[in-house]
Amino acid sequence: MQLPPRLRAPLALVAALAAGLCQPLGLAPFDLWPVALLGLMTFFAVIHAAPKQTAGLSFAFGLGMYGLGVSWVFVSIHGFGQAGVPLALLLTGIFITFLAAVFALPFWLWHKYVPGAPSLWALPLLWVLNEGLRTWLFTGFPWLFIGYGHLASPLAGWAPIVGIYGLGLLLTATAIVPLLIRTGHRSRWPATIALALVWTLGTPLQSLEWTQPIGPERTVAMVQPNIPQEHKWDPDWLQPTYDRLVYHSADLWSVDWLIWPEAALPTLLSEAQPFLAHQAEQAQATHTALVTGVIVDEPRVVEQAGRRFLAQRYYNSLVVVGQGHGLYHKQRLVPFGEYVPFEDQLRGLIEFFNLPMSVLHRGPSEQQPLVLGQSPVWPAVCYEIVYPDLIAAGSRNAHAILTVSNDAWFGGSIAPIQHLQMAQMRALETQRPVLRATNNGISALIDERGHITAQAPQFELTTLSGSVQPRAGQTPFMITGSLPLMMLCALLLGGLVWQRRERS
Repeated sequence: MQLPPRLRAPLALVAALAAGLCQPLGLAPFDLWPVALLGLMTFFAVIHAAPKQTAGLSFAFGLGMYGLGVSWVFVSIHGFGQAGVPLALLLTGIFITFLAAVFALPFWLWHKYVPGAPSLWALPLLWVLNEGLRTWLFTGFPWLFIGYGHLASPLAGWAPIVGIYGLGLLLTATAIVPLLIRTGHRSRWPATIALALVWTLGTPLQSLEWTQPIGPERTVAMVQPNIPQEHKWDPDWLQPTYDRLVYHSADLWSVDWLIWPEAALPTLLSEAQPFLAHQAEQAQATHTALVTGVIVDEPRVVEQAGRRFLAQRYYNSLVVVGQGHGLYHKQRLVPFGEYVPFEDQLRGLIEFFNLPMSVLHRGPSEQQPLVLGQSPVWPAVCYEIVYPDLIAAGSRNAHAILTVSNDAWFGGSIAPIQHLQMAQMRALETQRPVLRATNNGISALIDERGHITAQAPQFELTTLSGSVQPRAGQTPFMITGSLPLMMLCALLLGGLVWQRRERS
């Protein structure tokens, strides 16, 4: 029995929306990757069945995916942006709608400019280019990539070779196999055999050592100060914050590396110098490298209209004192949290657009790793850990990766767990240990296979200790990055477009 025509379009939209809702279920904290794969199959099936609805179906899919997957934005806007519930819901809805529109854009372009239904093989290619677009457009929001759910699946062995975007290609190619078989596509059996081989080889690939241990293990400790976000930048909390850091570091000075989280010193570096100098003396005396987050204020001579004057620049930074050296300025800033897009129009409208530290500047692209003891360590401040190519390129000459964050902005939502999972994928892609120090969780030590070896409880004032093994060498993904894959997908997609136009 066939459905009446008037019901087909609404049901297709509902199916696409449900398929989108399945995608976050494949990621942390749910980790139901077969559900996400089934959702992908459903999405591709409804697009193939209703090609004239491609734009609407992909938009509905995006609404479902982001509506569940980034619902935590409401916590930041309402809880810390001082927006009432109706306004917070409105802003969250606008954000989700915008992300869904960006997701739908490549599928809409295909539908608009290429005759007929999307080629089945175009769907995985569009997906990969879509993830690349979401990483780049408007400084990027590379969240909810489907490959993150496969840290423990048979595909994990491919991560150091093809990276997170390559995993997305393998998963979406897998998702079109049922369609290839059902439609009798000429490539159905070669594709089925090839992808079965890919999934089978993933497990033995996990045993390959792309990088090698270098030097002895390093003892590491972190302080998780658990400063309430509403008091983070309160001047009355400056001394209590210092006291927490000092008191809970007292028994940790015997380690090689001591880590304090993002903006652990809630003031400017120029004002924190006396306190930091005292900690540097302690670190030197115990042969410890101390790393802390701090806002660096840097005077700059600015010239405008033929006049020169002194202006301040502010950076979200990491600094090393004691048995090590280095200063790193964050390169990828969080929109609204660290800078305000369209600042002249939005600044001052509501408190959300006046968040503390939303006047930061972007650090230079050419920066060196921090040096802890004798080990070069690549830093990533908060949001930066979600950029695969940034981490892969930066860690080529580093023996470990250090990421610091303040996920208190997200409360008890799923965002901190998603954030941790992305740090695990960076460890797997680069086969390097990742040290993750946070204000209120989830602080963790991650080995080169992406496995968590030590973890602190969330929302607790605590410390975390353990050891990491520095590693050298490069994985295939570190050598190539994602650009060759993106170019290959673009070329193949261009070939499919040319073929379709020739036929039409």
